[in-house]
Amino acid sequence: MNDTATPAGLDAATLTDVCRVAATPGFDRWQDQIRRTGGCSDPIRLTGATKTLDRTTNTVLHAYSTDTEPGGVLRVACGNRRASRCPSCAWTYAGDTYHLIRAGLTGDTTKGVTETVRDHPRVFATLTAPSFGPVHNRPGNRPCACGTRHGEDAPELGTPLNPDTYDYAGAVLWNNHASDLWRYFTIYLRREIAARAGLTQKAAREQSRVSFGKVAEYQKRGAVHFHAVIRFDGPEGPDSPPPSWATLHLLTDAIEAAAARVTVDVPPARYQPDPDQPALTQPARTLRWGTQLDVQPIGAFGDGEDLTEQAVASYVAKYATKAAETTGTVDRRIGSKDALVLLGVPEHPARLIGACLDLHPLYPERKLRDWAHMLGFRGHFSTKSRAYSTTLGALRQTRADYRAAQQRTALGLPDPDDHPEATVLTLTHWAYAGHGHTPGESWLAATIARDIQLNRETAREELPGRLVPEGADA
Repeated sequence: MNDTATPAGLDAATLTDVCRVAATPGFDRWQDQIRRTGGCSDPIRLTGATKTLDRTTNTVLHAYSTDTEPGGVLRVACGNRRASRCPSCAWTYAGDTYHLIRAGLTGDTTKGVTETVRDHPRVFATLTAPSFGPVHNRPGNRPCACGTRHGEDAPELGTPLNPDTYDYAGAVLWNNHASDLWRYFTIYLRREIAARAGLTQKAAREQSRVSFGKVAEYQKRGAVHFHAVIRFDGPEGPDSPPPSWATLHLLTDAIEAAAARVTVDVPPARYQPDPDQPALTQPARTLRWGTQLDVQPIGAFGDGEDLTEQAVASYVAKYATKAAETTGTVDRRIGSKDALVLLGVPEHPARLIGACLDLHPLYPERKLRDWAHMLGFRGHFSTKSRAYSTTLGALRQTRADYRAAQQRTALGLPDPDDHPEATVLTLTHWAYAGHGHTPGESWLAATIARDIQLNRETAREELPGRLVPEGADA
């Protein structure tokens, strides 16, 4: 142990700050605030006040001000979906995504989806990127092309066999246009469905609707691919049955045909800021989906199917909180290649980031420099069609309403829904006062977050036979 280390594994400065925080008046209230955020790693600090009045009598029913809080601020959860930034808020986001996806598979009347949606044809499709060069892999029981049998966690998996010939420019341009490829896929899918049904596109739209929920995931090689739940509905969405011709086979066949049709053209580019220096150039490219398309039917939960509704929802929720940092890059913007060395980014993702920075002057409208830390990808990680199921916003509002009702009960305030004649007025004023923790607060918050997670895991173990989904409050 070095001289600055402590028995608790903390450096002396952090331990000193932990002691300072613990000795501060209002420490119990500070802990209560952090527990209410779920142990948020980077809470938002607010100053302000609220006042609830009875407009008839002008009586103050309740008043609150952050002046009495520790540090004079109220701490609220940051809400970041990235597990690398805030595990506790990412856990909540994953839970919301789980319920959103599962509602579109099993139905949930509390979320506006009837249970008959379970009878609709639906598949779990994975659309991948093409090859940009051979990489280290684990091809079944055979050794990799390099002659080695790699372990599951081998660091070289996904990295090029020959980095000097790998198409790094093509890889980041593909990531950068992946959302365009998906958009064209959804267009072609509807056309392919109409063609297979022997209908015009207008007639097919009048008789059926295709709904989806998808999530993006990074492969080890740094290429984005999409997992999507794709479902046939009737013309009114999940509440109406699909027509008889809208079969699982037709949907699968249309997905495969649509994916094969999609192309996105990237024009040639040239950039020469200095006439005395050679120009930077890139050839024209035609981007396509990879050939490793996987389409699997989704079985009903509990019916012995290999791919169940719960498994699909859990899988999508898992990757909704992850991003490019799973490949070895960082979860924030990078200003220059020099930063890659300081941040310790491994060679392969560093080359992908470098390619983004090099290509930015050639395609400034694609904002590759801004999205270099994402290896060029600039789309949303979790999206859905309008009619698939509920929305993340609706789920958050339900949670907020529930907590507001708890607070009203604790304070003895009337519920506006139960007393429509009540004339209650709430006045509020909030101001942003910063975010984050001091080193000592950060350590204490992480301890609280671990305790909360342990309680959740214990709750699942003590409820045999009952599904406690990710994101549900234990």
